[in-house]
This record gives sequence, structure tokens and C-alpha cells, in this order.
Amino acid sequence: MDTMQKNAGAAKSLAVSDILETLDAPVETIVSEPAAVSVPAAKDKGSWIAAPVILSLVRFCEAFIIALVGIDIWALYISDGVYAGAAAYIAPCLLLAGTVPIVFQAFGLYTIHSLLRVAEQSARVFMAWTCIFALMTALIFFSKLGDNYSRVWLASWYGVGVIALLSFRALMGSFVRKWNKDGRLDRNAVIVGGGDRAAALIQALDGTDNTDISIAGIFDDRGEARSPNEIHGYPKLGKVAQLVEYARQRRIDLLIVSLPISAENRLLEILKELWVLPVDIRLSAHTDKLRFRPRAYSYIGNVPLLDVFDKPLSGWDSIVKTLEDRLISLVALLLATPVMIGVAIAIKLDSKGPVFFKQKRYGFNNELIEVYKFRSMYTDMSDQKATKLVTKDDPRVTKIGRFIRKTSLDELPQLFNVLKGELSLVGPRPHATQAKAADRLYTEVVDGYFARHRVKPGITGWAQVKGWRGETDTEEKIEHRVEHDLYYIENWSLLFDLYILFVTPYALLNTENAY
Repeated sequence: MDTMQKNAGAAKSLAVSDILETLDAPVETIVSEPAAVSVPAAKDKGSWIAAPVILSLVRFCEAFIIALVGIDIWALYISDGVYAGAAAYIAPCLLLAGTVPIVFQAFGLYTIHSLLRVAEQSARVFMAWTCIFALMTALIFFSKLGDNYSRVWLASWYGVGVIALLSFRALMGSFVRKWNKDGRLDRNAVIVGGGDRAAALIQALDGTDNTDISIAGIFDDRGEARSPNEIHGYPKLGKVAQLVEYARQRRIDLLIVSLPISAENRLLEILKELWVLPVDIRLSAHTDKLRFRPRAYSYIGNVPLLDVFDKPLSGWDSIVKTLEDRLISLVALLLATPVMIGVAIAIKLDSKGPVFFKQKRYGFNNELIEVYKFRSMYTDMSDQKATKLVTKDDPRVTKIGRFIRKTSLDELPQLFNVLKGELSLVGPRPHATQAKAADRLYTEVVDGYFARHRVKPGITGWAQVKGWRGETDTEEKIEHRVEHDLYYIENWSLLFDLYILFVTPYALLNTENAY
């Protein structure tokens, strides 16, 4: 197995690198496979929002609100512009802010259920806040510090605090109810493999509370005799080979493979086909006689699963990545505006045609996006599908085009793609649909090529700063580029992104392969 595949899967409970190297025969990535059976998908709106992310945000906001209310009341009504004794008031504000998440957790207020039914939980919020405030008041009294604090401040903080908490919960509850209605709080799941094992799995999932999944259906290669077309009300949507295309067209967050561990060869074949998708892949373990240590399992409700692949950049990682992209790209765009205006003027003076060039490229999960660039070719020689790579002294490239391509200034308009959410600042570079290496499409050269699309493509990336930018005139170059892309995906961190952004200007000084 090549290095690309070794870097592709960071297994948790199973050795996924072994999965990918066990099968010698390459598995063809499904690109033009007919779509699976179409079924209504009322819960395909938007991406999945993880409950832990919502609840963490609520914890932080409520702690912040309590601290802010206490400090504001003191500053506006008690201090009279004299801040000499600020520490005496700020300290209890911060203490209560840290206490609120702990006590509210004990009162069971940090569940999605409590946010869906805010009115029913109002009394519990009131009781929890009253207990917290009573404890603080008792502490002040028994420590004989009562003379140091204004009674007006304490009473106001208590009253305004409970109003602020209930108001925030009402606002947050409206968002959570909308997300719940749209199906964004449930993970859309697909069962891979039918028959008796799938039936037992579905029955176990339906029989447990708090599963946070919505099963779309089943994919299985076997006929109706061994795998019914419907199990417990869930339809069989197609064969496993059709699942890749199905997951490209609609939101699928989780694949649960119901095959037994003993079916090793078939498991390996399926996993090698499906690992290119940006989804969590789990192996059902609830009916297996072979038991591992409890720590080896993850759970949906009380159903044990073995983790095989995790979706890259999920939960808080996805939020951090989005904030990084939007904030840095906005600043970069403001700083680069004079340069972009100069480039635009030079392009118009150099040759006829538009300033910008738009090209269809593969984005996240193989979606086609329109990527912006400064035009570097003569208009009548532009290659929309990149069927022919740009080479040294290519007659299609204008004089200004050679300069902006070597310096990568032609990529600056892609900052608009980042602000639109189509690209990231850092990620695998988006390739044109007909891009080739040594006259072969990238998908024909690299087995599992589409695994690089499990995250958004980027303006710069690990492959580019390691010297794998520019022309891919040999198969080895695209293999190394994909190898670095997969390494980046499996090892992402905010510091890794910032390092790549920091070294990118130095990498651009090497213009050997940039034409």
C-alpha cells in the first residue's frame, strides 16, 4: 500500500491502516453510478448540530450573563463612578458565574430536552438560581461581610439575574426548536448490510432513548430472499456501491455497518469503498459474541459500536475552523485590496477580456463549486475544464498572467470563496474536474482520491508548502500531493493551520513548478 493510504485512516478501535492495505485489488470510486432509490428526506436541511456544542455554548452564555448582570448593576447604580472597591464586587460575580453551570447541571438543565421545553423548565431554573444565590448570601452573612455589600445590589442582581436567565433560555429554546424541527439535532444514519443483523440493530436502536439519530434506510447487495426490501419500516435504498453517490446528494452523518467481524473480507471491501465519505463510520457490535474492553466501544444510547472512521473537523473543530476562515480572510481581503486593484488594472491593460476567471472545481464532499481567479490566459484560449495543464512558456498565458501565476497573486480572489463558505484558507487545493497527471485523470491515478474532499478545499495547504504545487506532469506528483492532503486531514489542528499560513509566503518564493 502506498503512503497516501497509510496516512488516510487514523483508527480508534480498529487498525484502519490495515483495512486499506489488506485488499490488493483496487476498489473503483463510484462517480457515475446511478443514484440510489429516491425517498423523501424531510430532515436534510442544513448540517447536523452536535448537542454537546449547543450545551457548551449555553453553559458559557449563562455564566457570562450572570457575571455581566452583577457587574453592570454595581457599575451603573452602586459605584457612583468610584471604582476603588471594584474587586470586592467583581469577585462574587465571577464566583457565581463559575457556580451556575455546576448547579444547573445538577438540576438537569443542560439537556436538549430542557431547551425544547423552556416553559416547563422555568420553575427549575428559578429554583436553581435561588439556591445559588441563597448559598452566596449565607456565605456573606456567616463571614460577616454583609456591611461590605449593598442590599440594593444583591436584590437587583437576584431579580434581574433570573429574568435574564429565563429570557436567554426562551431565546435559545426558539432556536433549538427550529433546529429540531429541521432535523439538525439528529444525525442522519444509514445501515450498511441488511438481513437479521440489521433487524436486530434497528430494534435495539429503536428501543433505546436519546439515540440522536434518524435512520434514512439500508444499503445491501443481497437479494430480497436474504435481505428484505423493508426492515421495521426502513426501506432498502440500494446496493453498497450506490451509497457513495447517495451520500454525495444528501446529508448523511453516520454509517453503521451491521456485518459481523467474522466477515473480514467483505468488511474490508465495504470500508475501502466508503472511507472517502466525510461521515462517521461505525461497526455494530451489539450481537457479537467477541467482546472487547468497555473502553473500546462508543455508544448510541446503550447500543455498543466500534469506531472505524471519524468525520474530520466535526463539533467544535468545525466551528473553530469556520471562525478562523472568516476572520483571517476578511482581514486578508482588506489588506490585499490595493494589490488586487493593481492586478485588475494590469490585466485590463495587458489583454482584452474580463478581469476574473471562474472555473468549476470539486469542493467539499465532491460538490461542484465555482472558484474565482484573476484571469491569466487569453480569453479565447481559456480552458474551463483544465483538460490541458499549463506548462512552461505556455502560449495561452498572458505576460501579466505569467507573473501573477508565479507569485500566486491570481489566487487572491479565492478569498471571496472563503467568505462564501465554499473554500477554507487551508486545505487540499481544489482541482478542476478534468485535471490530469500524465494524461490520466487524477481519479484514475490515485485510488481513494476523493477522500481528500472530506474537508473543504483551501487556498493553500500542506502539499503546497511542502513543495508539491504547480504542474502535475507525472503520476508521482499527484500521488504525493494527495498523500500530503490526507495527512493534513487526519492531523488537523488550529496550530497546524496557522503554521501553514505562516510558511506559505516563504513557500511561494519557490517558483520552480509555477507556470
